[in-house]
Amino acid sequence: MKQITLPVVIEADADGYFVSCPALQGCNSQGDTHEEAIKNDQDAIPLHIEDRLADGEEIPERISVTLSTVEVAD
Repeated sequence: MKQITLPVVIEADADGYFVSCPALQGCNSQGDTHEEAIKNDQDAIPLHIEDRLADGEEIPERISVTLSTVEVAD
C-alpha cells in the first residue's frame, strides 16, 4: 500500500479520545489517551481502506477539512 496522508478529527471527552477520519466516512477509533487513540486509528485506517478497495470503492487521495465554530443561543 502506498503512503497517504489523511486528516483526522480528535475529540476528548470524559471517557478518553475519539478519532474520526472525514475522508473515510465510518472509520473511527478511540483510546484512553490521545496517543492511544491516534495509534488505534493508524491501525484502523489500513483495514478500512482494504475493505473499501475490496468493495470496489475509491480511496480519496487528497481531502481538505476545515474546522470552524458556530455560535448558538441556549
